[in-house]
Amino acid sequence: SSVAIKKRSRVPGVMITQYVEELPAGKTTPDFTRKPMSVTAQEGKKGFFKAMVSGEPAPTVTWGRNMGEVDDPQIYKARYDERAQEHILEIKPDQADTYKCFATNEYGMAVCTAALKVIEGKRQIITMPYKKKLPPKKDGEIDPKLLELLINAPKKDYEKICADFGVFDFRWLLKRLNQLKKERADEQAKQLENVKQIEVKPNGRAEFSLDMKLQDPNSAINLYKDGEPVPYGDDENSKHSLKKTGTKYVFSIKDPQPEDAGFYQLDVEEANVLATDFQAKIKDVKAFESEDAIFQCVLSSPLNRITWSKEDSSLEHGDKYEITVSEDKLIHTLRVKDCKMADDGAYYAIAGITTSSASLKVEGRISSLFMYINKNLKKIDSVIAKDSLDGRDGSGDGTGGGTGGKTGSKTDCGVQFVSGLSDTVANVGERAELSCKLSSETSEGRWYKDGKLVSQLFWENYELIIDCRKSEATLHIQDPPKIDADALGKFTKPVIIKAGENAEWKLPFSGGAPMNIQWYKDDDELLPALNVKIETSATESKLRLVKCQRKDGGEVKIKIKNEFGTTEAISKLIVLDKPTPPQGPVDIIESAVTSVEFKWKPPKDDGGCPVTNYIIDRQQVGRNKWSNLGEIPGNNPSYKDSDVNPGRRYCYRIRAKNSEGISDYLQSEDIPAGYPGSPTAPKVVSAFKDCINLTWCPPCDTGGTKIVGYNLEKNKKGTNYWSLVNQGGPITVKDVIEGAAYEFRVSAINLSGAGHPSLPCDTVNARDPMKPPGKVTDLKLTSSNYTTFSLAWTKPKEIKGVEDEAQGYYVEIRSIENLEWTRCNAIPITLTSYNVHGLKAMASYWARVIATNYGGDGEPHGFDNYIIAMPPPVKPKFKDRKMKTFVVVRSGNTVRLNINFEASPVPQISWIKDGIPVPKHVTITNSDKGSQLLIPTSERSDSGIYTITVKNIVGQASINVEIRVTDDPKPPGPVELEQNIPGTVTLSWTPSPDEKRDDRLHYMVSKRDSFKHTWRTVADNLFNNKFTVINILPGREYNFRVFAKNDMGPSPPSESPVTLVKTKSYDFQSPPSFIVPLKRRTAPQGYECYISCAVKGDPAPRVTWYRNNISLNTNTNYLITNVCGVCSLLILRVGPTDDGEYKVVIENKLGTSESSMTLNVRAPIVNPRISPQYRY
Repeated sequence: SSVAIKKRSRVPGVMITQYVEELPAGKTTPDFTRKPMSVTAQEGKKGFFKAMVSGEPAPTVTWGRNMGEVDDPQIYKARYDERAQEHILEIKPDQADTYKCFATNEYGMAVCTAALKVIEGKRQIITMPYKKKLPPKKDGEIDPKLLELLINAPKKDYEKICADFGVFDFRWLLKRLNQLKKERADEQAKQLENVKQIEVKPNGRAEFSLDMKLQDPNSAINLYKDGEPVPYGDDENSKHSLKKTGTKYVFSIKDPQPEDAGFYQLDVEEANVLATDFQAKIKDVKAFESEDAIFQCVLSSPLNRITWSKEDSSLEHGDKYEITVSEDKLIHTLRVKDCKMADDGAYYAIAGITTSSASLKVEGRISSLFMYINKNLKKIDSVIAKDSLDGRDGSGDGTGGGTGGKTGSKTDCGVQFVSGLSDTVANVGERAELSCKLSSETSEGRWYKDGKLVSQLFWENYELIIDCRKSEATLHIQDPPKIDADALGKFTKPVIIKAGENAEWKLPFSGGAPMNIQWYKDDDELLPALNVKIETSATESKLRLVKCQRKDGGEVKIKIKNEFGTTEAISKLIVLDKPTPPQGPVDIIESAVTSVEFKWKPPKDDGGCPVTNYIIDRQQVGRNKWSNLGEIPGNNPSYKDSDVNPGRRYCYRIRAKNSEGISDYLQSEDIPAGYPGSPTAPKVVSAFKDCINLTWCPPCDTGGTKIVGYNLEKNKKGTNYWSLVNQGGPITVKDVIEGAAYEFRVSAINLSGAGHPSLPCDTVNARDPMKPPGKVTDLKLTSSNYTTFSLAWTKPKEIKGVEDEAQGYYVEIRSIENLEWTRCNAIPITLTSYNVHGLKAMASYWARVIATNYGGDGEPHGFDNYIIAMPPPVKPKFKDRKMKTFVVVRSGNTVRLNINFEASPVPQISWIKDGIPVPKHVTITNSDKGSQLLIPTSERSDSGIYTITVKNIVGQASINVEIRVTDDPKPPGPVELEQNIPGTVTLSWTPSPDEKRDDRLHYMVSKRDSFKHTWRTVADNLFNNKFTVINILPGREYNFRVFAKNDMGPSPPSESPVTLVKTKSYDFQSPPSFIVPLKRRTAPQGYECYISCAVKGDPAPRVTWYRNNISLNTNTNYLITNVCGVCSLLILRVGPTDDGEYKVVIENKLGTSESSMTLNVRAPIVNPRISPQYRY
């Protein structure tokens, strides 16, 4: 069975529901790491919500809204940005509402809300300064509370608010109100610049950050919670702190508790920076006596509580008033219980600095019957008297058999309502009908409006009373925008003007104020400018476009909108102008001895009216004069000129003409009259080193006369000069140079002369024919990587008469899945090597090389096996020999390890921490040549040995890196001194709080005497909490300091009290004993180990060290010292063979004593497959 456990998220405004009683290990309920923020969008612009979620397994994110569903893909688009790890909801324009975001997995659900607010135009909403306490009203002055309410209220509520304060002529207040708004806006602009609220980040501390630039750096910054001042400091250890970094301010709350929840506000002087607003304000309420009245508002940002008040008194939750808040802290409700006539009046909802007000009207239940009583209607009088005896109030809609509130009465009221009246909505000027059905057709009823008898229905609440029965309904009258039919018909007619003239539209309208008028042209809103003039009154709007051009034509639309609806009207603007020039090119239809015919294309833009004519001008080539040939109809864009002389060339100009003017001209190229057309391009029949044979076909157009010959021209490749080979037309060209490349063209000759030359033929070389070369030899692969490989080969041998010399090579490849060869080089290469580019990594290819010469291509030569696009196989190895294997990081800082390696093919890379996969918050980034481990914000739990393994088909390699996350050590406790042996002082201290969670923490002792006054270190690397200082001289004062040290450095010192060493005579002879015995130790493998003890005795005892009962005094692997009774043994590098029992035996002539301890060696976690050179 499922459960529903409500939990509170660390992120304000997020509610979590857990579906199971206990979560499995490693599983979590969904939560928001960054919830969607409320958005304000301009009308016509899209809205966006962004959210980041967490949970295991990964939750599914869905969206909803209060008013309707989020299932229309044309309006709502939900997507996930993998790079930013954000869930995004994109909303089409004008969809204002409160939206919900749900994150769900099998263990629970998290939900939060965000509001989308749509504002008109480009207005800037400025939050006005927040007054902590309003000044008291002075005689003869305006009540400050009235001004504060008016400055945040819409204009339609001014009359209602003034009436609540007893002010009925409020027009004289408007000037003072506008002045006050301007003063506050100027004050805010003077204090603040670039104010931008960034986001809310939960990270163990509740944080609010914002970018803010102060015009005056000395401005006072105040913090408020639910309107009350909050003291703060700049120290992170304080409960509330405010830190500044440049222009960024971060307000944080240490260890947030439930009582810290609330509305926080930041003020600079008197200018407000952070505030909330009403998404939906409270509305007027009507209620009968003894009923409950409900006020409800919706906020734009979550708030634990708001202030409810009536007139000058605050309202508290209790028997009379019930105040509730929704789970998402956005919806706040006030319920006024058991309404009385005294509850009439204005009610206020105050959220931070914003206020919403509404009125409550309480009506008596039998007030609607007073009209009958005043008219001495005996029947109604008796019924009311009967009702008062029976406890019946007569209210209801008439259903239920007419029993009303009857209790035990035997009197029947008579007629009953079978169906009562229903609320109706109607537009101004339309017919509205209220109807009901009675149980009797003979009954008579009377209609009442707001308690008054009426003969015609006009407005709002209506009652129908028949006998003692009553039915009520409300008639709502709406006044949407309307346009007169005649005015609309006139408006929709197209406006036709000439270029450079003004266009004007005028449209009267009617409807309820206020009206919002917008003009559009081709769906783009028109705003007042130099060429756009808009004049709007309460009943009419005018648009005037100045000096219109052809491009200004298009659809013109007006949009009229008020709170009841929207209407539109569409017109069209046509701007007339001269046409653009006709379109080329001019194509020749016929060129004969006596006539020339050509055609063109009509203008791209006819100027808004059809082309009526084309004007043709002509110029003979070689002369400057243009002659007009006349005009032709505009429906046929072609012309035939019959007045031409054979052999002459002509140029023509064509202009288009419409009713508005004549276009610019289109000019043709030179057109010959009577010349022949072009022959076909010459074809090479054969080529030798001393001659080239050509052929061609005669032209189709002879120019009206006989073809009498041809002109053949040649061009040596690389030059721009065409030389005439001969006149008359031989087809064999002998004037050539061996090995040179040539092009040829030919033109036909008739009685008028030579026509246009043909297109040139393909390039031909003057040389004797050759035979194709043979196969290349010694084809081999010289190098390769993931995108290229290189080939080399040997030139094929020449065999006279069979295989000629190779003059170039083609390289071809094909993928192993493809059957078609692809040529890598379009032009033959002369080198015997080639680099093939653009390969797919690890793909397989066949490759071959083809030798070629002028005689053709030889046979291809390829490999026996396919080639894989990859570098030569390389076993993984690490490149950085100076890479650190031990890294110390301060807690909270970023850990970044870059490991560079060399491997081919691309290896598989895996990371483990202490033998298990790395946690999810550790980011691994791999490339072909390296891998990066990243911990954005490190914690002590991230300490451990991280192992990277690089593996491919050739082999594998691994390396260990120990990461130690720590922090500055805390100092040890108080230091105590003890003098048991002359010349020595024994110090003891309370361990540092960090000793239990940092096994590398040790202590350092320093001293200062009254003679030298300088501090000197007397001991370091102490892993116990006691130390004996020697060489203490009598008669001097000594100070001692004890530091706790770890990998980050030393802590602040703990100082001892001042001690004075006095001189006394002692009998120093004593048997040997231990002042500080040996203690059990655990040392990490690979580190040094320091074992020490303190002894006494007179004469000085002889000290012997043993390990597992074997003497170590002569073992050179151990460093043994004895300084004034402090005996120590140092192991430079602890290994697995160093564990066991260590014992110290001391003896003198008075006796013997011994002390022992056990040393445990802790081995690091090492992958058994790691090569020995990476172990330590």
